Amino acid sequence: MEDNQGKERAEIYSQRVRAGKRTYFFDIKSTRSNDYYLTITESRRRYKDDGYFYEKHKIFLYKEDFNKFMNALQETVGHVKEELMPDYDFNQFEESSEETSNVDDELKWE
Repeated sequence: MEDNQGKERAEIYSQRVRAGKRTYFFDIKSTRSNDYYLTITESRRRYKDDGYFYEKHKIFLYKEDFNKFMNALQETVGHVKEELMPDYDFNQFEESSEETSNVDDELKWE
């Protein structure tokens, strides 16, 4: 059995969303059997005594869960927007095309 610990799969597609002090990466990767899955990574730059480092948190989302995940996310965000904060202007946070970009040719963890 081959040891794959610590080896990341090559990305098929990547989308970056800068959001204040954090950045989110939506990466599509493939398995050995040419199946696809999505990783959602939150990256935050932190400072420690010896300098800066990136704190990362990942979610792995598999194709059989895509619809359930999207439905739950849409319902949850809709509940906040329509029930909890109906008078709040969420459009003030719209991002320009510079802040959301495809990162195929960029370094992700600069």
